[in-house]
Amino acid sequence: MIHIRILRYCAIAILLLMIMPIRAQENKGDRLLGTYRVVEPETKEDSKVKIFKTADGKYKGQVIWLAKPTMKDGTPKRDILNPDSKKRNTPGDQIVLMWGFTYDAEKDMWVDGEIYDPCHGKTYKCRLNFESPTKLKVRGYIGVPALGKSMYWIKID
Repeated sequence: MIHIRILRYCAIAILLLMIMPIRAQENKGDRLLGTYRVVEPETKEDSKVKIFKTADGKYKGQVIWLAKPTMKDGTPKRDILNPDSKKRNTPGDQIVLMWGFTYDAEKDMWVDGEIYDPCHGKTYKCRLNFESPTKLKVRGYIGVPALGKSMYWIKID
């Protein structure tokens, strides 16, 4: 009777040890979640982007704040260069900038996503990786990453 209990406890312990690495990888990927301060290198547009996880387990980012939410004439900034005419009336502080990212634990980066540049109305392939606990390297590219352009986002929460 005691031997059966010991075997049962050992089996449970082994199952838990097998599950823990899987959960650790999921949690490591979730360190991407949060709010980032983003300064667009060309225009110096200052914004905040919130990255969250979608129902399908992928990562997506949306603008949630603009330092200058209005144009010089006082009208709200809109996504006027979006190639999808249905999205051109989207307020600047609600633009979905990135989507489709999955975490690659082997490379310790988020891959297979896309990033939208509202300043030019263009969408690029993209990958993400942390260079420090708060410094996210965002690499947009066409074709191969080596031919792309990087910018850095600072995690603020």
